[in-house]
Amino acid sequence: MPLLSTDETTTSSSTTWSTLHRHHIGVDIGGTAIKYAVIDMADGRPTTPVQQLPTPLGASPEDVAEVLGVLLERLQSRPHAPDPAASVGVTLPAIVRRGVARSAANIDSAWIGLDAEQFLTDRLGRTVHVLNDADAAGLAEVRYGAGRGTDGRPTPGTVLILTLGTGIGSALFVNGQLVPNLELGHLELDGTKAETRASAVAREREVLDWPEYARRLQRYLSHLEFLFSPDLLIVGGGISARHEDFLPHLHLETPIVPAQLRNAAGIIGAARHAYIAAPSRH
Repeated sequence: MPLLSTDETTTSSSTTWSTLHRHHIGVDIGGTAIKYAVIDMADGRPTTPVQQLPTPLGASPEDVAEVLGVLLERLQSRPHAPDPAASVGVTLPAIVRRGVARSAANIDSAWIGLDAEQFLTDRLGRTVHVLNDADAAGLAEVRYGAGRGTDGRPTPGTVLILTLGTGIGSALFVNGQLVPNLELGHLELDGTKAETRASAVAREREVLDWPEYARRLQRYLSHLEFLFSPDLLIVGGGISARHEDFLPHLHLETPIVPAQLRNAAGIIGAARHAYIAAPSRH
């Protein structure tokens, strides 16, 4: 499985490139909303308000591309718009291998097998780089958030990021390099998919109080700890805003911390992916 680096290549040509293309558009496609903003790669901060448009009903490739065209037009009209030659980062709730979607969660099955990068590049008339939504959130956290070390670089060792929401998203980093497309929410636990028992939606569906949910989550996280021996575990998703209600009830050998970038993580990570993937940088 290929590893994707989170760091820049330091050359004179990349310095010129970074000066021209420090700002990138990040787009996070979800089942109900498409969030977007322009991101400054120096510090990961949005230079425009984080906005969203409804995901079109059914979320077919054609309909999603039409919405992306609208939001790109909006962003390019703003004072802090990136250079038109700067690539765009887009997340999909899907396994993405070399730009091709290999699954589809809450989006049209027509995405499966589609070269999403090439399709969106052709439709939008500018270079697009696509990645899995949980991987994007992880990229953002290790570079700008809870996974960033005191020296400003990604925390060394093995870092595991989980997003607890409708399901469970996951991203794994080894010495700052992403191991893409891990679907750890689909691990079987007690005879069923872990995300059906330990996601944020599972807590709401079963009306679990926080100690009960923490016990459910403990079972899952202990299993992941045994499998991956992480040096740091980061918990994200909307539920991370309530981390004080459940993290203190967990007992793991691995340090566990809440994500810092919250709902902007996917957007920031998408822009980051576009920044480090642009071929002109190398």
